[in-house]
Amino acid sequence: MTSEPPSGRHAPGDFDLTHDIAGEPSSALVEQWRRSGGTAADARRLLSGYAIEGYSVVSDSAGLTRLSERLTLLEVLALIDRPKRILHAYGRAVGGRAVGVWAADNGQMFHPAETGAATVLSALLTVQDEIRRHCQVRIGIGAHHGTFSALSGGLYGAAADAIEDLAENHVDGGEIAVTEAVADRLPAGHPFVLRRKDAPAHPLGAVHQVLDGPRLDDVRPADRERYPIPYSPDLHADLLRLEKRPGDAALLAELTARHLREGTIVLAERGGVPAETPDVALLRGLSRSALMKETGLRLLPPRGAIEIKVAGPLAIYLFDEPQPAVCFALRLRATLADHDIVSRIGVDTGPVLTGETPGGGRDIAGAPINVASKMAQDLGRPGHVYLSDALREHTGLASFVPIEKVVSGVRIRFFEG
Repeated sequence: MTSEPPSGRHAPGDFDLTHDIAGEPSSALVEQWRRSGGTAADARRLLSGYAIEGYSVVSDSAGLTRLSERLTLLEVLALIDRPKRILHAYGRAVGGRAVGVWAADNGQMFHPAETGAATVLSALLTVQDEIRRHCQVRIGIGAHHGTFSALSGGLYGAAADAIEDLAENHVDGGEIAVTEAVADRLPAGHPFVLRRKDAPAHPLGAVHQVLDGPRLDDVRPADRERYPIPYSPDLHADLLRLEKRPGDAALLAELTARHLREGTIVLAERGGVPAETPDVALLRGLSRSALMKETGLRLLPPRGAIEIKVAGPLAIYLFDEPQPAVCFALRLRATLADHDIVSRIGVDTGPVLTGETPGGGRDIAGAPINVASKMAQDLGRPGHVYLSDALREHTGLASFVPIEKVVSGVRIRFFEG
């Protein structure tokens, strides 16, 4: 487990879990794919009705490491809420719409193809200005123009994955990075200042930083509509109260007691799906995610455990007690392997924040999510289950091998089995 932060605090990166913000894909589409011949032509035919062209704008927060060293989970969630509200308000003001559920510290907007690239860039420059003026947290923004598969409120496909990767891993706080496909849509003689971004080759081609340009001085932000929050309306209202009353220890204690609970997290990631075309890879991946969801629900005990979500290759479950969580993780790995799905699974226990989202799904936040992700996704090997050091006193570890590694500058001790 990570070295202990101050009481009630969280280790760096606890709010930076990498996962899709889109929801679960259409079960009807998955069933159509399963009944098809599984060819590239079948994939093109099935996905053709879901294709949309436009701009995907993805944001990811920066500067959380320093804040998470001195603030609690609820305080950090309150701070990352305002940048998301700003991005959503200005995006909506120029005709964009929110994509998926904005879980953790991420946000995503889609702008239709007829939107001018200059309008998109002006909106993003205005967003960064507003965030610098009003927020402690900075966000990096990546934008790409292309064709995506719009499924169940999310954007899917190779281009969708690539722009998420760009924003998550290659853009700094306060920065705007756009692909060549966006830059090429700017009119001749445009007033924007672009600079080629020095970075490793990216699947989307050349990437440019937007350094300056006209702002949306004559546009009023559309702040009446709420972005797709990953919390219940009651929790979001409490986060807004906390934002307005920073440092109010009594309010923080009240909200912590109201919303946080002890739980054990099982985080499972399935392996990739090799395929001859991106369309086939997408549908094979969706089919395997559906199978992982079906398997997890079948194996969950009738009491004391719930599925939080299955998103892309990732599945997250919450248990009341550690021992059933470990048993479930081992059974899930074995059952998925029987279906030729290789997984790596992390299990950790501690205080978490969870609840239903307005759309009827669930989401979760907290240090155990991050620790489980670090063990499985960042450090884990396919086909293995990883238990945090916090589970030592709760579970039998006789068949597990102790490991110590450094990730994100922090040494963690855990067990591989």
